[in-house]
Amino acid sequence: MSGQQRIYKQKIRSTQTLQKVFSAMEMIAASRVGKARSVAERGTTYDRALTQAVAAVSAHADMDHPLTSQRSDTNRVAVLVVTSDRGMAGAYSATILRETERQLQDLVEEGKEPILYVTGRRGVSYFNFRERKIVKSWTGQSDSPTEELAKEVADTLLASFLAPADEGGVSELHVIFTKFRSMVTQVPQVRKMLPIKVVDPEDAKPIEIDGLSGPDIIPPDVMPLYEFEPSPEEVLGALLPLYVRSRIRFALLQAAASELASRQNAMHTATENAEEIIRNYTRMANAARQAEITQEITEIVSGADALEAS
Repeated sequence: MSGQQRIYKQKIRSTQTLQKVFSAMEMIAASRVGKARSVAERGTTYDRALTQAVAAVSAHADMDHPLTSQRSDTNRVAVLVVTSDRGMAGAYSATILRETERQLQDLVEEGKEPILYVTGRRGVSYFNFRERKIVKSWTGQSDSPTEELAKEVADTLLASFLAPADEGGVSELHVIFTKFRSMVTQVPQVRKMLPIKVVDPEDAKPIEIDGLSGPDIIPPDVMPLYEFEPSPEEVLGALLPLYVRSRIRFALLQAAASELASRQNAMHTATENAEEIIRNYTRMANAARQAEITQEITEIVSGADALEAS
């Protein structure tokens, strides 16, 4: 076998090995993305019910609550960035990090001081490489976040928002994550989560909370009457932290489904590209083999002619 043909054969074998790895990762992601989508959809039902409860209570309660009040004693702003723990997911983490840089720049231009909270090793590595301080990070569960993780992240951010300014308190919370729309479409989202915004557009009937609106929240013509025990303010005080936790959990679950879908798509594309590379190298190896055979035949004929002439 000629040297050129040997090189092509080695490249074919190495590409076939990579193709098997890509195919295996695609099948793993495909087997997990269905469960992640199901969990995210079940969480959406809980979020909707909790949002309806907050909307109903807010119609009867005094909204002067720490989680709904704009702070003016500090310009620090918490930014939660949801990235992945592993790569091989196409532009998933890169898209979120670009959106994060854009949001951080906007906050700085507004005279605010963003501080970072990060989930996922990709985000941690990105900001550590650029020597950007991370207040707290969570890793290891980006594609399968647990209830405990969501609660820990939410409680940490709630404590930061409620803390006094001289103890590192923040005036706002922004969450940057990827929302799952379909297996081929995942959209980066920037949500201002704290302070919670409750809009009473007419007749004191809230139909928009934290940017969520429409008939799925509270239809404006079916606001029921309630009696609260204890007071509406106490009920609202118990519901609002639950609401923030549910929104953080929603972001983590949506990001997990998006990460797995992105990885499945990326590995499917990589598998197809590997197959194309193998076909090209096979064609080149065959061409090299044909050239080698032609050269050998030419040398044999030339030698026979030389012998005959002598």
